[in-house]
Amino acid sequence: MADIQDEPFEIDVTDSLDLHAFAPSDTKKVTIAYLGEAVKKGFTIVRIIHGKGVGVKRETVRKVLSESKLVESFKDAPEFSGSWGATVVKLRTGD
Repeated sequence: MADIQDEPFEIDVTDSLDLHAFAPSDTKKVTIAYLGEAVKKGFTIVRIIHGKGVGVKRETVRKVLSESKLVESFKDAPEFSGSWGATVVKLRTGD
């Protein structure tokens, strides 16, 4: 019997991704996949919630964002929207 954690699953892509449900080891691939889907959906601004914790997920997310050609810029979310526990991302548009 296959381990359920190894089974792929679909999530609805919205303008916000909460990484709390994912293992730190999956952060990079989930973030990369999410950015691609967010661009396909036409989002120009998205929020990635990585949590405050010790910063492992935040560091991974920020590295992916800094290397992605899909990303124009990113910064900490406003205080009411996650503060340094989330990152707001401006995606490149086809303009």
